[in-house]
Amino acid sequence: MGEIVDEIGRVRREVGTRRVGSEEAGTVLLRRTFDAGAAEVWSAVTSPERIARWFLPVTGDLRAGGNYRLEGNAGGGILECVPPERLRVSWLIGPDPGFSEVEVRLAPEDGGRTVLELEHVSVLPEEFRSQYGPGAVGVGWDLALLGLGWHLTGGGIDKEDAVEWQTSPEAKAFVARSGEEWGRAFAASGADAETVTATTVATVAFYTGE
Repeated sequence: MGEIVDEIGRVRREVGTRRVGSEEAGTVLLRRTFDAGAAEVWSAVTSPERIARWFLPVTGDLRAGGNYRLEGNAGGGILECVPPERLRVSWLIGPDPGFSEVEVRLAPEDGGRTVLELEHVSVLPEEFRSQYGPGAVGVGWDLALLGLGWHLTGGGIDKEDAVEWQTSPEAKAFVARSGEEWGRAFAASGADAETVTATTVATVAFYTGE
């Protein structure tokens, strides 16, 4: 359990808003430092073979101006690709996904380490946003960065074990702590305590199935 607590503490989380045309989009920002160089982290987040090892299998025309599809998850266009600094993609799920973009930014740090920032900007239906809050996407990205961290240290688990891990007590503890941290970030953005509590409970229940 201590390892899970450590992983949660390695990520800094921010919640905000941004205008997208005439609509207000919600933003979640995750920032984490990895003990790996920028070229190594860039390879891990852009190589199809490596993405499949820590996240999901990906297919498509994987270049700037091309497209991608994550197995059983999102797809979209590759809007920007500036190695080894920035990757921006549209992040579309379902028949009417609205506006949703994800940007990954890398910056080298002293000691051969790399700071990764992941920002997800999306316009969500009001009923979904009011029920789940920013943790709806934030918890998912915490799980993704957990997998990336394991991968970069030579760890990780295969697909079958990953599916089994998702229902384990350890995974549920991770999701619960992640949900609480996104609740704190939501409160820091100005959300009232009642909304924070309700959305945190709903998000954790959604991810754990409880």
